[in-house]
Amino acid sequence: MAAIHLRHLTPIFTFITKPPQNFSYFHTLSIPHKNKRFSVSVMASAAKKVLVPVANGTEPLEAVITIDVLRRAGADVTVASVEKQLTVDACYGVKIVADSLISDCADTAFDLISLPGGLPGSAALRDCKTLESIVKRQSADDRPYAAICAAPAVALGSWGLLKGLKATCYPSFMEELSSSATAVESRVQKDGKIVTSRGPGTAMEYAVALVEQLYGKAKADEISGPLVMRSKHGDEYSFTELNPVKWTFDNTPQILVPIANGTEEMEAVIIIDVLRRAEAEVVVASVEDKLEILASRQVKLVADVLLNDAINRPYDLIVLPGGLGGAQAFTNSEKLVNLLKKQSESSKMYGAICASPALVLEPHGLLKGKKATAFPAMCNKLSDQSEAENRVVVDGNLVTSRGPGTTMEFSLVIAEKLFGRQKAVELAKTMLFLH
Repeated sequence: MAAIHLRHLTPIFTFITKPPQNFSYFHTLSIPHKNKRFSVSVMASAAKKVLVPVANGTEPLEAVITIDVLRRAGADVTVASVEKQLTVDACYGVKIVADSLISDCADTAFDLISLPGGLPGSAALRDCKTLESIVKRQSADDRPYAAICAAPAVALGSWGLLKGLKATCYPSFMEELSSSATAVESRVQKDGKIVTSRGPGTAMEYAVALVEQLYGKAKADEISGPLVMRSKHGDEYSFTELNPVKWTFDNTPQILVPIANGTEEMEAVIIIDVLRRAEAEVVVASVEDKLEILASRQVKLVADVLLNDAINRPYDLIVLPGGLGGAQAFTNSEKLVNLLKKQSESSKMYGAICASPALVLEPHGLLKGKKATAFPAMCNKLSDQSEAENRVVVDGNLVTSRGPGTTMEFSLVIAEKLFGRQKAVELAKTMLFLH
């Protein structure tokens, strides 16, 4: 058999002797050489491994946005519970089912670790010795780690992992942070391999910064586009309103948020989180045959009730999150569609975001005579596209919006229509969405 020398394969396979950091498993390639073929084992790219620990009292919006955005970038994200069980009771009544327990992650090397905030979630992360050991090893190995909201001060700072670094956190923890880091008021702060951020309203910017940390700016820009993010973070939000009517309710607004397999988890969680912060009564109903759903980026969420158990009570507002699979499940649910039609016929409020205006409301006649918007790639399915370029459109008792990056505005506009501009702006500032 003719000899084949490594020099014939270079420079293509020079990494056989010195693999890049992100290469970790082998493929066998069949390579032609002088009319013969030879099998050569070469290393192939593996997904970047990311750990996102969660706890009872974790801020769900911060956790889910980070997981969702990083998975969009192709990262292998492990959601790990620091509790004794996989299901965690996050803030605002959101239940998240983790992929594993933190003890299962003790011996894994991660390319990035990101801690969500929330209280008492951040304190639970801090007090978890296994997590502390994992993150300290991450630091010792000079690999990236990150935290948002209360977590930079409460967890990373208390572990001594921000010494000599510039970092930011939620405003009420800045004093605590200043004892363990150089505290700055940036929305997102990067110092070397460490990234920190301020709160729920900066979570999407933070998540995109983590994509850039792992994959570079070109990838971060590629991910940002379909998110439909704001061009100027922190600025006042606005919306387009036509045929204005006063949204009324008795006592506390009753809001139904359906979810399904394939629902866009960021959109669902932001809507639930923001409207519960605004003190609306939000019922999360699964249109599947069980409470737990698998969302579009494989985040497992648990509904409060099944749709069957939710449809016999009145709602002031029904809001549909997007996600292709979720929207298709909604449009195929006769019970949900009938509920929406009754809502519209009785001049009660309803809304949808992303794929749902085009795939649910439009085909069932729920946009007839209405102006609406939807996810950019879905707008061609709208019969009236005259207002489709707007980020949030209110037409009488209907509200629609574009995608993940407009969900905070969408939710705040709902809060404004229900409770007034002042309360919505105060809420936006508390969440650090506005300066």
